[in-house]
Amino acid sequence: MKKILIYFMLAFLILIPVRTFADVAEGDMIVTLGENLTEDQKKSLLTEMGAPDDVQIVTVSNAEEHQYLGKYVSKSLIGTKAISSSAITIQPKGAGITVETKNINWVTDEMYVNALITAGVKDAKIYITAPITVSGTAALTGIIKAYEISADKTIPEEVKQAANQEMVETAKLGDSIGDKNAAALIAKVKEEIAKNKPQNDQELRNIIEKAANDLNVKLTDAEMQRLMDFFNKLKDLNIDWNQVSDQLDKAKERISKFLQSEEGQGFLEKLKQFFTWLIDTIKSIFS
Repeated sequence: MKKILIYFMLAFLILIPVRTFADVAEGDMIVTLGENLTEDQKKSLLTEMGAPDDVQIVTVSNAEEHQYLGKYVSKSLIGTKAISSSAITIQPKGAGITVETKNINWVTDEMYVNALITAGVKDAKIYITAPITVSGTAALTGIIKAYEISADKTIPEEVKQAANQEMVETAKLGDSIGDKNAAALIAKVKEEIAKNKPQNDQELRNIIEKAANDLNVKLTDAEMQRLMDFFNKLKDLNIDWNQVSDQLDKAKERISKFLQSEEGQGFLEKLKQFFTWLIDTIKSIFS
């Protein structure tokens, strides 16, 4: 099993900036830093993030890790140090969520986007990093807390817990069906719930099974039950499902625009050339 080094981030306000958290505006950045980073590591990460000198900072402790992940992973996997960090830059209304990561080896960008959408985060550019390679599970809570500060709103505790559970469940599912498939399956199910909330277990099961079939993946009985339990809890929470649907649409739009762009077409051409080379190489071996 992959060792999970995780932290969870909540709020000590370091009063370096001259403005208050309530004054955060479009284009402004908020940074979350693990309290167990050395001073040199903090300086290095702030430089890596391109953070301004007066950046607003939330310091987070290992105690928050256990608070938000203790129900979903073992204490031994959570560890004893808060290391991971993130930068959240406020984007224009309607921009959606974008995520970029460095030194994160378990949670993918798509998993973060999905979980953040569940938590109600919107219109933010997010960069997640650490001085060493970590699983990345820890970053979510810090991002949510920083977003609460930037948006001057409180996200219900049960919704935060659900977002953390979603991230962990998706990452676990990714170990068996692949990261992309796991993130896509979760997104497709949420999209269907947003359109037409299931009224009973059979309707929910049908939604999950259809999403799995569309992706050509097979779920074990245990995986299906975990997803049933999670989505049953999720659909009954005080979540703005219209916003969930809107943010998922924006995420799909960004992927579509990338594939149609010059950069995206170049990527697809390189991918095509790679598979052509691979096929030719295999043929040459047996000729």
